[in-house]
Amino acid sequence: MPNKTPHPLIAVIPIVALIAMLAVVLTIFNSDAISGGSQVALIFASAVCITIAMAKYKVKWKDFEHQFQKTFGEISVTLVILLCVGMLAGSWMISGVVPTLIYYGIQILSPSFFLVSACVISAFVSLLSGSSWTTIATIGVALLGIGQALGISEAWTAGAIISGAYFGDKMSPLSDTTILASSTVRVDLFTHIRYMMYTTFPSFGLTLVIFLVAGFCFDSAAEINVDHFVNGLEAKFNISLWTLLVPLLTGILIARRVPSLITLFASSVAAGVMALIFQPDILHEIAGQESKDVLSTIQGLMVMLFGQTHIDMGDASLNDLVATRGMAGMLNTIWLIICAMLFGSVMIASRMVQSITKVIIRMAKSRTSLVGATASSGVFLNAVTGDQFLSIVLTADLFKHAYEKNGYEPRLLSRTAEDSATVTSVLIPWNTCGMTQAAVLGVPTLVYLPFCFFNILSPLMSVIVAASGWKIKKNVQPE
Repeated sequence: MPNKTPHPLIAVIPIVALIAMLAVVLTIFNSDAISGGSQVALIFASAVCITIAMAKYKVKWKDFEHQFQKTFGEISVTLVILLCVGMLAGSWMISGVVPTLIYYGIQILSPSFFLVSACVISAFVSLLSGSSWTTIATIGVALLGIGQALGISEAWTAGAIISGAYFGDKMSPLSDTTILASSTVRVDLFTHIRYMMYTTFPSFGLTLVIFLVAGFCFDSAAEINVDHFVNGLEAKFNISLWTLLVPLLTGILIARRVPSLITLFASSVAAGVMALIFQPDILHEIAGQESKDVLSTIQGLMVMLFGQTHIDMGDASLNDLVATRGMAGMLNTIWLIICAMLFGSVMIASRMVQSITKVIIRMAKSRTSLVGATASSGVFLNAVTGDQFLSIVLTADLFKHAYEKNGYEPRLLSRTAEDSATVTSVLIPWNTCGMTQAAVLGVPTLVYLPFCFFNILSPLMSVIVAASGWKIKKNVQPE
């Protein structure tokens, strides 16, 4: 690692370069930006950082290589999980799991209360599983389809799903980010969770009120949409409650704390079995073969898991609803994650991230400004490093001394790191979370961002509570 920390004005050059290149990419490619343009921008911004660090600050190439190996080692499991998420999305749709959930869901859920219901359901599932990713990839996909059938904007529905999923992820003792934030600052896990309630519950409460009020704006033409989707799904799929054994199995695996990777794979296999039993005709249609033999069935199963599927439902909106992309649909996301991790690695190895955050720390003169600086750094690091885990660790490490020096409890730091780094990761288009959820839900990050009210309110609430001084003590041991 270099001995000298770059000047902050030098450290922001790669970030300015990245923003400028991304602006050009978005102007040229629009929604296709993640198909290659954004990746090129991240690689060139990384090259700018490396050039400055090696030429001006004599950073050795081996320092960059060491950080590459460390960072990519940390995200390797994430990349495999993404492939399994692609398998699960394809298998749950083609097997009839998602169509069955949509079929019954649109007849049970009221359009007026759908958004608040989607948020609460996602929160409950995420709280039990400890994983926002698993929640969004399973029940989230089904809820998005239900919302579409009810005539509700995909952006609003995605915002409700993500808000609920990240609330549950943040408050669950099974969550990786919750455990990481508490352990990094050396705070007892349940002390950390209890302390988060003072900022998290008000944010979630306001979020539910917003979705409840907004829900009454999505009531028009609901009956027509319901009949249209119910009849269309029933005509093509074998709608059966037996297919719901798959989400039941998934729930059991989650309750037994089976690792996410195993749970996603097992759920995909179970859905494949259901596809063989209930949707053989659709498998043959996917295979595109005239003969309906064993090989055609196997081909349909394979395509369901790894490739794009297009089922002729006789209606464009229904065709879009049941279309899937499988593992292949995750490749652009994985490609973008790798490039984002490259940029984050070189910014850390060159100490440019540390240089910028030190400026933020020096500006923190009071309790409110210290918490505000911590929250701002969490958001900033999500944008620079492209990964919420790196953001949590760096935020905690960079501010630990400042909190100790000012006599504040470590649980205040762990809470603020979660209020910012954990929940805002999904709002950054090139962050692993933002890229993943956009790919899984099929809604671009910048489209759903304005409606992720919980994720937006959380860092603001952290600063507001700090300003009030509620439950913030100095020079005492945590409860």
